[in-house]
Amino acid sequence: MSGSVKRKALGRGLDALIPGAFEPAEEAAAPAPGPLVHVPTERVRPNRFQPRKHFPEAELEELAESIRQQGLLQPVLLRPVDGGYELVAGERRFRAAQRAGLTEIPAVVRQVDDRTALELALIENLQRRDLDPIEEAHAYERLSRQFGLTQEEIAARVGKHRSTIANTMRLLRLPEDIQREIAAGRLTAGHARALLAIASTEEQRQLAREFLQQGVSVRDAERRSQPRSRRTLEADWRSVEDRLCRLLDTKVRLLPRGNGRGKLEIEYYSMQQLNGLLSRLGLPVE
Repeated sequence: MSGSVKRKALGRGLDALIPGAFEPAEEAAAPAPGPLVHVPTERVRPNRFQPRKHFPEAELEELAESIRQQGLLQPVLLRPVDGGYELVAGERRFRAAQRAGLTEIPAVVRQVDDRTALELALIENLQRRDLDPIEEAHAYERLSRQFGLTQEEIAARVGKHRSTIANTMRLLRLPEDIQREIAAGRLTAGHARALLAIASTEEQRQLAREFLQQGVSVRDAERRSQPRSRRTLEADWRSVEDRLCRLLDTKVRLLPRGNGRGKLEIEYYSMQQLNGLLSRLGLPVE
């Protein structure tokens, strides 16, 4: 296979996938992208800044089979490096194309700096929801540490709220064994946020084991992660609820709000039951 690059007309695929992918970064005076080209796969290397670390075999094989049948319909985004090319966006497609036996792939070549390469790879994965929470957290952390972006700047670039960026980055404060459970999907980001309320690393690990063994819901995880004094108070509230339920023979919820305030909810399911409740409360219907 010759190392030459075949040029074709530029399509819209990648721009539709990554809005603004063909617009230069604010600090970079990047030239406009060239036309669609076909590049030998042997001249392409993976993205050093790829935030996604896991590419499931079943997904790659499914995409490879589609490429065998229909070809690679959407180009990848490359940047020139050291006489060859580095992937900026489209690594999953590139891997599947290699598996399908393609010796060249359609691509758009653009001059981008390292920060933009990371940003575009991150945006592509976020739009496709391919990243697990830990991969996403590491990508944000790298944008902050290596390229000096604030959480507000990261949020603006990926189209999320700053609080979302902050909460995701906080996951990296958890022990690595817990992070692995989150990355594998056995613990959710909600479970992780509950664990972050615990100061002790060992207690975090103990609670994480309980969550995994018992299939604890996020709401129950949040309750178990509360300080012990608050959990004791909540146990007292539950006792009061149980007594009221037995007294009124219906579902009752006690909702404390702090500072001695709160709300009491009493459910009824018919007018006859409501009349009975009023009578028990000393308010008979006239």
